[in-house]
Amino acid sequence: MPDSQTICSAPRVALIGFGEAGSTFARAGGWDDLARAFDIAPARIAVMEDCGVIPCASVAEVLAGAQLVLSLVTADQAVAAAEAVAPLLPQGAFFIDMNSVAPATKQAAAAAITAHGGRYIDVAVMAPVDPARLNVPLLFAGPDAVQAMALVRALGFVKTRVVGDAVGQASAIKLCRSVMVKGLEALTAEMVLAASAAGVLDEVLASLDASEKQVPWRTRADYNLDRMLHHGKRRAAEMAEAATMLRDLGIAPLMTDNTVRRQQQLGDLGLAPPPESLEGKLAAIKGTESK
Repeated sequence: MPDSQTICSAPRVALIGFGEAGSTFARAGGWDDLARAFDIAPARIAVMEDCGVIPCASVAEVLAGAQLVLSLVTADQAVAAAEAVAPLLPQGAFFIDMNSVAPATKQAAAAAITAHGGRYIDVAVMAPVDPARLNVPLLFAGPDAVQAMALVRALGFVKTRVVGDAVGQASAIKLCRSVMVKGLEALTAEMVLAASAAGVLDEVLASLDASEKQVPWRTRADYNLDRMLHHGKRRAAEMAEAATMLRDLGIAPLMTDNTVRRQQQLGDLGLAPPPESLEGKLAAIKGTESK
């Protein structure tokens, strides 16, 4: 079995789902002669062409000749995508599941792939794909993780690491981290909305600055709201998977369930791109909620 630094020629790749992650990776990778893509949204065909990948009209078409399949769908479609691909996966191809879902969800997707003789890899994307692009940190887990990682590195990804040979280990690392990161975002939104409504926003932010100097809380609050307004719906789906994981572990997801609600609420406002300033974001949120 090759080690984690094995260098091999770039593989032919099929992208299932062509939203922000798929388009960002394809544009950065320059995979013109290597990549095909399929998405259920016809409007994304033009984006595929702009990124230099070949649009396909069906799952069967996109999988033809593929050595790697990158699954980049929404969290609620991760298992369905695996089930659609499984019977059509070329022999020897790797199914790289990069979706932010619970370990149990990854294991269900893996069962569909392996039932048809495919090789399934649990991959966790550990930072926003924009602006990191191919420098985004990726964690790999599964029986064939080392071999799959060598092929993914050949596509241009550089920050990769195998964290275990069991499906679910990479996603567990991602979602345990997300419980904190997305939870802090949701708490930030609740705090600044309340402080603004009470007319004490500057005092509250200053008091937080006094206790933690690394990043000014005004900057942090503005950034956290920006991420939620841009990506709240996607993050809510991820956090719903994190709640599933916590329940599987016998832990009541009291905070996480409500993080799902807050992320979904702000994502549903449709304010992307949001106003630039913190006050502008707060005013837009209040204005939308009052309608």
